[in-house]
Amino acid sequence: MENKTEVTEFILLGLTDAPGLQVPLFMMFTLIYIITVVGNLGMITLILLDPHLHTPMYFFLSNLSLVDFGCSSAVTPNVIAGFLIGNKVISYNACAAQMFFFVVFGTGESYLLASMAYDRYAAVCKPLRYATTMTKNRCACLVIGSYACGVLNASVNVGDNFGFSFCGSNVVNHFFCDVPAVMILSCSDKHMSELVLVYINTFHVVFALLIIFISYLLIFITILKMHSAEGYQKALSTCASHFTAISIFYGTVIFMYLQPTSSHAMDTDKMASVFYAMIIPMLNPVVYSLRNKEVKSAFKKVVEKSKLSLGLAL
Repeated sequence: MENKTEVTEFILLGLTDAPGLQVPLFMMFTLIYIITVVGNLGMITLILLDPHLHTPMYFFLSNLSLVDFGCSSAVTPNVIAGFLIGNKVISYNACAAQMFFFVVFGTGESYLLASMAYDRYAAVCKPLRYATTMTKNRCACLVIGSYACGVLNASVNVGDNFGFSFCGSNVVNHFFCDVPAVMILSCSDKHMSELVLVYINTFHVVFALLIIFISYLLIFITILKMHSAEGYQKALSTCASHFTAISIFYGTVIFMYLQPTSSHAMDTDKMASVFYAMIIPMLNPVVYSLRNKEVKSAFKKVVEKSKLSLGLAL
């Protein structure tokens, strides 16, 4: 049996060591995180408060906001602290925990997007049977299944990575404990583990994408058969935000994770990771609310109620 070197901590190199960029990057990522927290928690609160938003679509959207908040929170506060105090050391257990939660929320998001695509299929292609198709139990099962797949995938990724021997450098060429960045440090024979992780991650991405592809293929066929211009526009507007979110999310995921760690260019991966872990969670609430009349209406009602409450209090 191979002896493992006792590694108690890792050193994260971060995005850059340039002294002149530390303060601007700290300010930028702090602003991004504040927008992410306010946007996603605000979306969840809005959906909870407005009875008109208690529908399957907004149930999935509230969970999407939750995983976006979780995904960003697993990474961004640690990055901000690194810029602020310059301490980029992370303990062995904290590194494993960060990787676990990041993969849980990332995988969960891919399956939630697939569930939302199925929901849009049911709404556009089977409108008369929508209420009986997307029942509360079915929606709950789809959401629970998304989180369960996330936990399962995270357990495999973390178990595989932290089952290796780390007998050389403990310097992680990244700003968080991402799977490829940690795996590359191992001095164990990781060829088979790399292949296993690539196959598992490919399965999760392809399976979710297959559901999305089939759902949207059937949606577009249905839209093309519509004779009403109003129905055509309504169907397109129903799917536009979701389709935009899918394109951004899966484009980044495929670029980052469906290749062996040996072929990763870490500087390129860092930029992709910023987009995936920080920018996408910030953008999703904007994408889903910008052209959504129901969300805008709910927001206006909350603002009006708040003004009224403040007026009475004064």
